[in-house]
Amino acid sequence: MTEPAKAPRPASTILLLRDASAKKEIEVFMMVRHYEIDFNSGALVFPGGSVDKGDKEIIAAPELYSGGEGLDEATLSFRIAAIRETFEESGILLARPKGSKTLVDAKRASEIETAHRADLCDSKISFREVLTDNGMVLALDELVPYAHWITPEGMPKRFDTWFFLAAAPPEQVGAHDGKESTDSIWVSPREALEGGETGRFKLPFPTTRNLIKLGKQESVKAALEDSRGKSVVTVTPIMTRNNGGRQLRIPLEAGYDGDVFEVGSVG
Repeated sequence: MTEPAKAPRPASTILLLRDASAKKEIEVFMMVRHYEIDFNSGALVFPGGSVDKGDKEIIAAPELYSGGEGLDEATLSFRIAAIRETFEESGILLARPKGSKTLVDAKRASEIETAHRADLCDSKISFREVLTDNGMVLALDELVPYAHWITPEGMPKRFDTWFFLAAAPPEQVGAHDGKESTDSIWVSPREALEGGETGRFKLPFPTTRNLIKLGKQESVKAALEDSRGKSVVTVTPIMTRNNGGRQLRIPLEAGYDGDVFEVGSVG
């Protein structure tokens, strides 16, 4: 029997957004987790993962990031991890060339991705080395806090996860790594939710709730402006059984259009 996890592991994820060219909708970059991964296997998710010690080492080198003014070490580590994990899982790099006020262009980002992404994923090189060797500065100021979810107690894996919104850098389209994820797609929240209902996609509960919330916004600008400066309510779902099924209770003030949700039958 698997022992339940105790302390949740710090983690981050980014909802990378772009405006759909032909529709009055936004699109978000999502990936299908490999079926052999032991957490959310086969699920459609946003890129992200655990904070690691290398993220904390970057904090000690403030010349490698911008937009960290006034943020404590824990907050910085969540933001740095979000950008690193997104680069590892999608190849999209939220960074600026040193001395520049604009995000790295798609051509240069692709060169960095080709040269370093595989080695970074295999721990043959650190993210700090990637940034230093290529004269890059992480654009922490591009991240807008969106949600904060903590896995309930008693689960075998627990995560303390911050969700951030960010506009995708122009012409950086992203691609899955073929290892942790087996497919990737730019999809509107509406289409992703429809896929969850038809069985095309497997959507974890937090992903579903965040897609519904995101789907209310008509543009990237509107989504970012709506969330910028807002306080984020931490969500730790509480599961109960009800007439053979399961219910999850979350704080109403978290902004997910309710506080009690049916999540299927108990096997």
